Amino acid sequence: MFLKKAKGTSAPARKDLTRLKTPHTYAIIFFVVLFCWILTFLVPAGKFSTHTIEYTDADGQIATRTVLMADTFRYSYRLNTDFVADALADISADPSLMEELGVGSEALNALLQTDSSAWTQEDLDAVGLSDDEMYSLYGEAFYDTGKKLHKIAGIWGTEDFGGFGFLNYVFEGLVSGDRSGSAVGICALILVVGGAFGIIMKTGAIDAGIYAFIKRTRGLERLALPLLFILFSLGGATFGMAEECIPFAMIMVPFVIALGYDSIVAVTVTYVASQVGNAASWMSPFSVAVAQGIAGIPVLSGATFRLVMWVVVTLASAGFMMVYAERIRKSPQKSVVYSGDSYFRSRLDSVSEQEREFNLGHKLILLEMLAVLIWIIWGVTQKGFYIPEIASQFFVMGFAAGVTAILFHLNGMTINGMASAFQSGVSDLAGTAVVVGMAKGILLVLGGSEANVPSTLNTILYGIGTLLEGVPAFIGAWFMYIFQSLFNLVVTSNSGQAALTMPIMAPLSDLVGVPRQIAVLAYQLGAGFVDAFTPVSASLIGVLGVARIEWGKWAKFQIKMQAFFFLMGTIIIGVAVAIHLH
Repeated sequence: MFLKKAKGTSAPARKDLTRLKTPHTYAIIFFVVLFCWILTFLVPAGKFSTHTIEYTDADGQIATRTVLMADTFRYSYRLNTDFVADALADISADPSLMEELGVGSEALNALLQTDSSAWTQEDLDAVGLSDDEMYSLYGEAFYDTGKKLHKIAGIWGTEDFGGFGFLNYVFEGLVSGDRSGSAVGICALILVVGGAFGIIMKTGAIDAGIYAFIKRTRGLERLALPLLFILFSLGGATFGMAEECIPFAMIMVPFVIALGYDSIVAVTVTYVASQVGNAASWMSPFSVAVAQGIAGIPVLSGATFRLVMWVVVTLASAGFMMVYAERIRKSPQKSVVYSGDSYFRSRLDSVSEQEREFNLGHKLILLEMLAVLIWIIWGVTQKGFYIPEIASQFFVMGFAAGVTAILFHLNGMTINGMASAFQSGVSDLAGTAVVVGMAKGILLVLGGSEANVPSTLNTILYGIGTLLEGVPAFIGAWFMYIFQSLFNLVVTSNSGQAALTMPIMAPLSDLVGVPRQIAVLAYQLGAGFVDAFTPVSASLIGVLGVARIEWGKWAKFQIKMQAFFFLMGTIIIGVAVAIHLH
């Protein structure tokens, strides 16, 4: 029986499913952390033995890297203490073996006097017998293989009190790493760059420069985007540009919005372009060179194929971007970040005609910025500058811009004004720095990325490698590409991903009948393209923070571009298999 709607009452409002609110980046990462924590209950921990290899780097110098040994994977087990007791007794009776292993006789004899049933690997470590050494001597015989162990974080706890708990992923993620890497180094870089650009934006030089450019190049604005895309792609291809895009984005976002586009286009023309270059690189010292060295093939070999690939992929990606950009330019309200971009539009609109005047002080600040950017590129490519040096250089840039603004009386700048502008810039990016720590927490929950430490991640790595054995050549190469793409969702360091995956993927390529060059190609395409999407990329989160874009909104656009990238990657892998790329 149907109920009649009472006269005068309105029909119940329908929920517009197309306008569901995008989850906050913090919420997305929390649920990813929770999922990974649940995964550790289901997948036992595993580890590999590691060794140091030598290879020739892109500069022709001998370099070393610690990598896993693919045939040494084993699950985490407790000790077979009866077997270990007999083994230690045999070792204690062989002075030459004790000397070779670096085991002290006093420490070993003292251990033998204790109750062997309570021994753990920590006891063996204390006398100089590591898990890797015992495995090399006895294989899995010294384990009690009756039960595979899981590495499960507690609900709450710290590394120093009760052990790492997944609800402490924010703090533990923030304090992980060192000054030259994620997360501590990246967080510090983001805050320093934010403060420096807080001063620069306060001077008004960038706003004045944008208006001067638009005024003098009327009608040529559309040429700027593809040219910039190619330049940033070249940066990614030659020196692995990634973190360096964060400060560039601070300039490009208001510039691109002033041209009539949106902040998504600004991020695409900077960070995404750099990762396109990284994915198709023929010479990056941080990806191609490292992966080829580990795979045991000549470093920078296959450069002709990759150079052609870079040209095709870069131009195709720039074309994809321009299709989207022109659609937004004609109908700005269609952008998912239209409301968020109002911050930049209102700031640009609020600039008075007097402030738009492009005077000598503004020109000097922009020239100083250009000089520092050239200094940074020179330092990164020629002197090996990285996060600490880049942060220092940007602080110098902000300080010099502030002093120039005081001398030329720009925008009422004072010493106190410089300090306040720096503080404001830091606060604008503080939330982004927190996301970097949160993203690192995902890796911690999975047990970390060390190959010789038991973790769920190592077991997943081994399992995927095992599944690919015996499949047809193209299918094997294609699944390597898919695997590298998925693996990059967790481990975003290019060199780190190469160290973890290439020792398995290189010999696996021999088994499926494709050259190792193609295994490297699958790695670089997967690692490069997905870096433009994954929410655990410190560099991407930094650039999105600068552009004031939530990752969920970014994903709505980027998922389509990732599909385009994946199609290109699949075609490239198919061509490489067809020509048997060496």
